Amino acid sequence: MNEGVQKYVDRAKKMLAERERYIKEEVKKWKFDTIAVHGAYSVREAIENNQGSIIEPIYMSSSQAFRDSDEMEAALAYLIPSWTYSRIHNPSMGYLEATLALLEGYGFDGETSCCTASSGMAAIASATDPFLVKLGKKHDEAINFVSNAQIYGGTFQQFNIRKMRDRGIECRWVVDPNDIDDWASKIDKNTRFLFGELPSNPGLTFFDIKKVIDLAHENGITAIFDTTIATPVLLRPMTLGADIVIHSATKTLTASGFGMAGAVVARKNITSKIDNAEMNADFATYIKLLPNRDIGWCISPMQAILTLNDMRTLRSKVDQLSQNSMKVAKFLDKHPKISTMNYLGLENHPLYEVASKYLWLVDSEYDDQYGKPVNRYGHLMSFQFTGGAQAARIFFDNLKRIWRATDLGRIKSVATIPSISTHQQMGEDLRSMASIPQDLVRLCIGAEHPQDMIADLEQALSKI
Repeated sequence: MNEGVQKYVDRAKKMLAERERYIKEEVKKWKFDTIAVHGAYSVREAIENNQGSIIEPIYMSSSQAFRDSDEMEAALAYLIPSWTYSRIHNPSMGYLEATLALLEGYGFDGETSCCTASSGMAAIASATDPFLVKLGKKHDEAINFVSNAQIYGGTFQQFNIRKMRDRGIECRWVVDPNDIDDWASKIDKNTRFLFGELPSNPGLTFFDIKKVIDLAHENGITAIFDTTIATPVLLRPMTLGADIVIHSATKTLTASGFGMAGAVVARKNITSKIDNAEMNADFATYIKLLPNRDIGWCISPMQAILTLNDMRTLRSKVDQLSQNSMKVAKFLDKHPKISTMNYLGLENHPLYEVASKYLWLVDSEYDDQYGKPVNRYGHLMSFQFTGGAQAARIFFDNLKRIWRATDLGRIKSVATIPSISTHQQMGEDLRSMASIPQDLVRLCIGAEHPQDMIADLEQALSKI
């Protein structure tokens, strides 16, 4: 390394040491809401780097200029923090990633890092594909992973079609994820990771996540979870030992619906069967700087800041949406035209106890309104009809205030029929395995007054 490059490396080490000190000694001592508002963006950084801007700036530029050839060499060798090219990194992207890493790692003693992506589906591929590589052994043709069957339709297609059909990588489905013996029976020497989505969309499946994490680590494999619906407000799997957490940040994390975003958050030093020390030491940074750099799943600077800005009130938003949803769920649970009601907060739900074990409103014990830990169950519910699929369509077509769309996690209430929308391409047999009947309606409750949403539901139900 020549003297000029070393100069930039030494300067970067000093800067990184100060940033690490700031996060460890100050930011990690804040409560969840303070981290959501400020992230790792300090007054010092604002003054020194961003002309005092109190809000993280949007760097609408494709690339970074360098002072000289030495700085360029150090940057492109990843010896110093830089952003170089926005397909690899961008300061606006970095502000979002730092905040998500801190929020998902809230209450976790170890270190976390984050890699954002252009969508939730890109995040799932980013988090899983690095484990599905050939290791140069004869048994590589038997590469497999295990997942619960009750997952988002797009995820199911990515696993079932893109990985299994197109690449010959087997996904072994667990139909009852609370049967830990079923998970265990599907693991062999070629299994690379366990994947779970909870609460699941749209069936509201929940399971004992700690048991699945422990099972993965007993077998030396990675534990990966999609907690898009819960967000770190209600569930932070890394505090339980998980390796990687995925979010479709398009949804509950943002609520505005202004654009698409995904995120992969990982703890440092993950459990893994892959012999790649760099990847295992800092998974999120590894995929950001190497595979995702080459594939190009980057988020735009504008979308990064829009997402970050939506997250500043995440805890209070999820709390309010959860409370609204509970009121709506109780109304639907008693309605004679509803045959099955799925909302984890209802005491008669078969998964109420296991959900209550894990779904807690972060920092509620410090809240003057509560002063103690309180359960919250999120904004998502689904239900079936005594009149079957035709009744579901009549109800759906008569909604007036609740939006008919495939979206969820919005500040506005949205409903869909999964069998003809999000899970249509699975086919009837696979929908049956994943518990997606034709008369199932998925409802995501927003921030409207719950009485207005109940009134809309009531008038639509009256048309059946």
